[in-house]
Amino acid sequence: MAEAASPAFAALPSPPFYAAIFSSLRNGDDEAGYQAAAARMLELAARQPGFLGVESARGADRFGITVSYWESEAAIADWKRHAEHAAVRAHGRGHWYDHFELRVAKVERAYGKSASR
Repeated sequence: MAEAASPAFAALPSPPFYAAIFSSLRNGDDEAGYQAAAARMLELAARQPGFLGVESARGADRFGITVSYWESEAAIADWKRHAEHAAVRAHGRGHWYDHFELRVAKVERAYGKSASR
C-alpha cells in the first residue's frame, strides 16, 4: 500500500481498484447514534476482505461524502450483504438522511501531490 500524506487520505495500492462513493445529506437527528454507528461500520469494514481504505468529509451544511475503496466489485457486494451493515443502512435511511446517493466506480488511474513529494 502507498503511504498516505495525511490521516485524512487513504493509503491505497496502485490501480485498478474500486470506489464506493456515498454522498449524503444528514438531517441532524440523533447525532450520537449516527457517530457511534459510523465508527462501528468503519471498524467492521476494515476487517472485510478486500477493504483498502476510506476517506470522508462532511460540511457544516450537513452534506457529506464518504468514499470507501475496495479490491473488487465482489468485495463491495460482500460488504453490502454484511448483516450488521445492512441493518445500519436500513436504520440510516429512515432516521439519519434526508437524501443519499451511492455510486460505484472502477479507479483506473490515480495520482496526487503531497507536501512531502
